[in-house]
Amino acid sequence: MGSPATLRRALALLAVGATALTAGTVAVPAAGTAIAAPAHDLTGVHVRPASFGHHNAQGRPAPLSTTQCVSQVGIHCYSPLQYRTAYNLDPLYQEGITGKGRTIVIVDSFGSPTIQHDLEVFDKQWGIPDTNVEVVKWGNVPTWDPKNPDHTGWAGETTLDVEYAHAIAPDAHIILVETGVAETEGTTGLPEMMDAEKALIKAGRADVISQSFGATENTFPGYDKGDFKSLTDLRYAFQAAADHNVTVLAASGDNGATDAQENGTDLYPYKVNSWPSSDPLVTSIGGTQLTLDDKGNRTAPDKVWHDKSGAGGGGVSGIFERPWYQAGVANVTGNHRGTPDISMSAAVDGAAWTYESYDPTSVGWHLTGGTSEATPLFSGVVALADQLAGHRLGQLNWRLYGMNLLPSKWSGIVDVKQGDNGWNGVTGYNATEGYDLASGLGTIDGAKFVHAVAGR
Repeated sequence: MGSPATLRRALALLAVGATALTAGTVAVPAAGTAIAAPAHDLTGVHVRPASFGHHNAQGRPAPLSTTQCVSQVGIHCYSPLQYRTAYNLDPLYQEGITGKGRTIVIVDSFGSPTIQHDLEVFDKQWGIPDTNVEVVKWGNVPTWDPKNPDHTGWAGETTLDVEYAHAIAPDAHIILVETGVAETEGTTGLPEMMDAEKALIKAGRADVISQSFGATENTFPGYDKGDFKSLTDLRYAFQAAADHNVTVLAASGDNGATDAQENGTDLYPYKVNSWPSSDPLVTSIGGTQLTLDDKGNRTAPDKVWHDKSGAGGGGVSGIFERPWYQAGVANVTGNHRGTPDISMSAAVDGAAWTYESYDPTSVGWHLTGGTSEATPLFSGVVALADQLAGHRLGQLNWRLYGMNLLPSKWSGIVDVKQGDNGWNGVTGYNATEGYDLASGLGTIDGAKFVHAVAGR
């Protein structure tokens, strides 16, 4: 592990500035400041799962190997065991670092009525110990309807989130929060999501929160007039997380340097960013493409996700100023918050196997990609690090950017230097040496990273 003492000293110096972790062009309140509940009409702001459009509807009776996927489906596909190998997590499991004693909160609209059963089938296939998913229904959650595409879309997201957070941190407790967002009426559901998160945070029930959803900053009412209150009024859950030392993650998006307009389908013809990924109190998780053999060994370096299905989200916020922890990358971000912070596997050509039975017409093994895969993967990594540290690590960003100043052999942060996140005719950002707006700081070597971020 190199010199853990040196690493701890470097992080301790950075911690001096940790209390300054707030930013915003509209005088964003500091952590601990009381914030009124949202008062703005958010009609028209669509929140949708980051896996939208990146889920293969065909259910297979059994998962295929990577070699079989390439020959039969035309894409790479991976199991949770391959991800464990690729991210060098097995040494941690051998040390007994499995996420035990830590809780991952996953927030998804509608949820899935078959999540416990599906997780058990998933676990049995890969030899992963079972866990009981605690389901919390928040708000007016409607009766689940397998013919409602909003319900099935979010159920696919729910399945991906739960199965892959559990695969990485098998002994972590998982709380699945199901909210009752009504997408069909154009309402956002964000207040429900934030209310649920704040309640669990204040109850001491969350160590890390995984959010595989987002809404384009530009779609919030008032954005075009420079009035960002409709968005900043929703930050109260993240302020509570800062107060209670809870780590909050969010997917950076699947449309490269652009993202969805208000109708949720058409994309902006220019660069935009999405929230909550863009929030300075959140760790933004970008997307990479892994090229692995059947055992999970790399046959090529990771590159930014950019295939025919989508690209990893990234860029600069139109709302938040550059936070203090990104001062060292100001030459890249300019005066604004840059995303992502760190990246994990997201490519559809490199999709993850999930087991699903919520749709009776398509029961079986499915392939899913997107930064909604990357986010739960990283939530599991955070749970491992929390266990090793013996306490919640809380806001990670200042730690990540501090660790990036150290050699990779100590930090476990692995630079991604290939690819770009241009999409739908919008020129994106290139992966370069060091921090960039396509992959963030890069990706991780799990064993080294977990020890480094935990300071042990």
